[in-house]
Amino acid sequence: CPVVLAPKNSSIAMPPPADIVKVAIEWPGAFPKLMEIDQKKPLSSIIKEVCDGWSLANHDQFALQHADSSNFYITEKNRNEIKNGAILRLTTSPAQNAQQLHERIQSSSMDAKLEALKDLANYSRDVTFAQEFINLDGISLLTQMVESGTERYQKLQKIMKPCFGDMLSFTLTAFVELMDHGIVSWDTFSVAFIKKIASYVNKFASDISILQRSLAILESMVLNSHDLYQKVAQEITIGQLIPHLQGTDQEIQTYTIAVINALFLKAPDDKRQEMANILAQKQLRSIILTHVIRAQRAINNEMAHQLYVLQVLTFNLLEDRMMTKMDPQDQAQRDIIFELRRIAFDAESEPNNSSGSIEKRKSMYTRDYKKLGFINHVNPAMDFTQTPPGMLALDNMLYFAKHHQDAYIRIVLENSSREDKHECPFGRSSIELTKMLCEILKVGELPSETCNDFHPMFFTHDRSFEEFFCICIQLLNKTWKEMRATSEDFNKARKGVMQVVKEQIMRALTTKPSSLDQFKSKLQNLSYTEILKIRQSERMNQEDFQSRPILELKEKIQPEILELIKQQRLNRLVEGTCFRKLNSRRRQDKFWYCRLSPNHKVLHYGDLEESPQGEVPHDSLQDKLPVADIKAVVTGKDCPHMKEKGALKQNKEVLELAFSILYDSSGQLNFIAPDKHEYCVWTDGLNALLGKDMLSDLTRNDLDTLLSMEIKLRLLDLENIQIPDAPPPIPKEPSNYDFVYDCN
Repeated sequence: CPVVLAPKNSSIAMPPPADIVKVAIEWPGAFPKLMEIDQKKPLSSIIKEVCDGWSLANHDQFALQHADSSNFYITEKNRNEIKNGAILRLTTSPAQNAQQLHERIQSSSMDAKLEALKDLANYSRDVTFAQEFINLDGISLLTQMVESGTERYQKLQKIMKPCFGDMLSFTLTAFVELMDHGIVSWDTFSVAFIKKIASYVNKFASDISILQRSLAILESMVLNSHDLYQKVAQEITIGQLIPHLQGTDQEIQTYTIAVINALFLKAPDDKRQEMANILAQKQLRSIILTHVIRAQRAINNEMAHQLYVLQVLTFNLLEDRMMTKMDPQDQAQRDIIFELRRIAFDAESEPNNSSGSIEKRKSMYTRDYKKLGFINHVNPAMDFTQTPPGMLALDNMLYFAKHHQDAYIRIVLENSSREDKHECPFGRSSIELTKMLCEILKVGELPSETCNDFHPMFFTHDRSFEEFFCICIQLLNKTWKEMRATSEDFNKARKGVMQVVKEQIMRALTTKPSSLDQFKSKLQNLSYTEILKIRQSERMNQEDFQSRPILELKEKIQPEILELIKQQRLNRLVEGTCFRKLNSRRRQDKFWYCRLSPNHKVLHYGDLEESPQGEVPHDSLQDKLPVADIKAVVTGKDCPHMKEKGALKQNKEVLELAFSILYDSSGQLNFIAPDKHEYCVWTDGLNALLGKDMLSDLTRNDLDTLLSMEIKLRLLDLENIQIPDAPPPIPKEPSNYDFVYDCN
């Protein structure tokens, strides 16, 4: 094998060391420098070297920052984010910049002041600058400017209203950005400041930017401090917020609902129902339905989230009744049961007709309670001592009896006249159904930070839960008859009436009906027969697939199927996914994208301005992580970003969508998947890259489905042939081999 030697004077290009980064550095008025940065050297030494190159003294007053739209400073903490080819800028240090802006925003010149506040709003997004500005007591200066601003510039407001509006807008923007870093406690603000911010919600209704920031500040105050909640609740009324929902700006509507949700969420238990009554009086539901849900524009993700939160908080008002046991001695509660009996059996007679002996009436009541479907015929109050659903079930029954009287009487009389053990017990059915509806709607649980799953139909009626129950109890009665069920069939696994009804309800809800009538018509198409057909199409024939030969075949083809699933996961990683960065103010969505290179060697990722339409090209993603550098993939509570403090991090659903890639000694890439499906795809794909097993629920489901399909295809020729459980016996050897013919 010939050896080729390089000529004496030639050099072979070697890849640069991992610690060397090639960048361009800008300085105003000078040509940019191309420079190699050694990441092992202190940042101060690199800045000194850059300053010396341009003959700049006092290098400690300078710093490097990214020359992109973020303008973020480079520090020892984030310097590892500098990539080859990055463009940096030499600029004044964060401390120097903060000092200059602190002085400039106090300028007597309005133009200079306006420009300084604009710069401050921009720089405040950077936590390094924010820390320095806050150290100069900058937050206090901004709050003083807000508190005294209106009085000081009343004349200016009349003469130069746009200038004043911009000035206030930049001041509030800077304040919001500085507070977002979590450096300063919200508890430090005065009542005067809160009053001023609350006044802007009314005074600057036409100035969108001031209104947005004022609403954002009020929401953050309520969510982050119990003391501030009480002060804000005194200053802002629902009546002041409602008009902002009747406009056409969806962002203002979103901020407004967010403030209402925050006040609702933080209200003490005894005040929450009172607030709900005020919202009902102000017709919040119908205003949202008209101006938001049925407006001629698409609902964005954040608005969908706020509507979901409002839906959850509204249904959570039912928790108190759901967890309240009935007191069998309470006459008022027992009167409700008497009323149910009266409507069903004495609708045409006078309620005060008390003819007959006491014993006779007791016997009649017992018989009627049995017809009503209660378990305890003598004292039906005992049926409502289990929580959940507690008294909520009785409330639903009474609502149905009063507001849908014909349907109620029909169901009760129809079932009480049957004597074939197929009667549907109305009382027991209502209790079980109420419990199930509470589980479906997660009554009593806090809203998720990531969920957008609101149902428009619940905004079409003031008593939407009760109406939901009325539709579902009629469905239950219909399904009961179709199944020819008996009381033993109530809760049988999968085959029970309640399980079938739950499946019908869940399938109808997934179509997101726009009204309760539409929901009702969806259920009409989901009869018991239809559910059986759907199940049949989704289910493989377990009886045929449990025989020994089939299990051996499964075992043989399983590695092939797993390889197919692995390739699908890796292909999805190559396509990439857009992830959302969660922060304390959820509406300020920041996105980033991550995808695997086609050769499966590198993860490309980078920040995005907005959620992309389709795939993001590799070359537009600034950052890279070699797969070979990945040490581990962790999920849930083990993720570094889930160990941080804050209510957001404790959210169960966020925990279930969180995963992190750990690399090098302390490097980490933190993810929160958009949904459970993407979570499974990414954790499976990353485990596959690391040579580990794919353990997600999605993999198990895919494996079952693909195995089932493959086996069915292979067994097509054996249709109607009984597959034995054991292989056929091997026959005895013949007594001689004379029948063998030797071809040679």
